[in-house]
Amino acid sequence: MSAVSPRPLRFVLMVILMVALLSLFHCRPYSSSLPALRCAALENQVQNVDWSRYAYIQYVTGTDYLCNSVMLFESLHRLGSKADRLMVYPEAFSLKGDDTSKESKLLRIARDKYNVKLKPIHVQRRLGIDDTWAESYTKLLAFNQTQYDRVLSLDSDSTVLRVSLITDMAAPSSTPLTQGFTQSMDELFVLPSSPVAMPRAYWLNPHDRTLSSHLVLIQPSKFEFDRVMEAINNASSNDYDMEILNNLYKDSALVLPHRPYGLLTGEFRGDDHAAYLGNKLETWDPYRVLYEAKFLHFSDWPVPKPWLSAPKHLIEDKRPKCQYNPETKEEDNCDALEIWLEIYDDFKRRRKAICDSEGDTA
Repeated sequence: MSAVSPRPLRFVLMVILMVALLSLFHCRPYSSSLPALRCAALENQVQNVDWSRYAYIQYVTGTDYLCNSVMLFESLHRLGSKADRLMVYPEAFSLKGDDTSKESKLLRIARDKYNVKLKPIHVQRRLGIDDTWAESYTKLLAFNQTQYDRVLSLDSDSTVLRVSLITDMAAPSSTPLTQGFTQSMDELFVLPSSPVAMPRAYWLNPHDRTLSSHLVLIQPSKFEFDRVMEAINNASSNDYDMEILNNLYKDSALVLPHRPYGLLTGEFRGDDHAAYLGNKLETWDPYRVLYEAKFLHFSDWPVPKPWLSAPKHLIEDKRPKCQYNPETKEEDNCDALEIWLEIYDDFKRRRKAICDSEGDTA
């Protein structure tokens, strides 16, 4: 009996791995091709992991972003994420119990209510460079958190989406919504090994293949940290974290699907959704798109970030427009508008509930 060549076996194993990964990314509750039991089985595979080796990480350089980071950790806590939660914050912020500053209170809330590990640092700054650059630079220090096998860095001007946000909005019956699944992003930690994994910036020129830095999965190591530090030291004043990461990893990063890990709030204001959908044939359904998404980034220029006030006329001018409804022959399909407004209102409600604890205002 002749021996079996290892080449076909390797091919079969590779196919099985790819199918498993595709299933992991597309295990969505509305998908009729993947029954609920199969989705549950994939979630069970993710559960058999030493989660102490992984962490969601937030880097904080100021009070506004401290509040946003606590909000993200609250969402991950509520959704039952299993990986550690690590916040790196300015050493000037105090943790003393008698400190009544809002920074101190928020840090204690993160630690005591949401099981966040706190790590003080000296925030690095460049002479003549603004705080935006400092925030951007500090985030790249995640490459140095070698106590973890992998860390997931999330921009704090974002929202980890939850099912209840959609179900509370009474989505149309044409959009089936299934209950009873988790929306954390723990599955990213068990992807194949790669120094960096990021989604594409789908809203930019696709031929540039630009990676988006609002969500970055990192394998910390001294080698990669040294590369990043060298790139930072040689960066121009116009180079932020996104430029640095693209210069280093555009051709080598593991590319994550922007569906469901890279939805922009500005997508609901647009008229052409082919870039986000990935094709020109699929029908745009705002409720379905929001329901499948796990991570939503606030990006609505010139509308400011949701914790900043905006003139009423700007909101009325820039908010999504109601679309033509072929059934009524009127422009009364306001799904995108309703979702957009609720996303902002939800952020403000949670910010008040979480960050204004004990009279704090952040």
